[in-house]
Amino acid sequence: MSTGRYRIRAAERKDASLILALIRELADYEKLGDQVSATEEKLVASLFAEPVFVEVLIAEAVADDGAMDAAGFALYFHNYSTFLGQPGIFLEDLFVRPEFRGRGIGIGLLRELAKKTIAGNCGRLDWMVLDWNEPAIGFYHSIGARRVAGFVPYRLSGDALQRLAESGQDG
Repeated sequence: MSTGRYRIRAAERKDASLILALIRELADYEKLGDQVSATEEKLVASLFAEPVFVEVLIAEAVADDGAMDAAGFALYFHNYSTFLGQPGIFLEDLFVRPEFRGRGIGIGLLRELAKKTIAGNCGRLDWMVLDWNEPAIGFYHSIGARRVAGFVPYRLSGDALQRLAESGQDG
């Protein structure tokens, strides 16, 4: 494998098993492997639906013989900033397989997302990072990204989500 040679392409339906494998590798890296309930069928139904709600970029390292090897991915979707009055892009997952790190693939994936953000007249590119992931935090700081102070992430899922959906109307 030559250092620094890679390509980035939009994921296709046939990539569902690869995307699932990358999601599982990311979850294992984040020590959250037991939380993955995604299946190939779920991914096909959500990633390749009409209208498009979520998109995936696949990074492939190029071997000296021209063969491609899946190196990483970025999964993202559009959001909206009421304060800016513009859409944005939220990067849900960015992952580069350990054996391909240090070759510019992570920055390549982010560069492609930055281009999509600008081309779509989006006001910003957002993501979250686990507080213990110092390599990622350092990487993000090196490209000019900054922590968003004053915000604490919240999530409603599982039984709590179901209970709220089924609760009666207030007032």
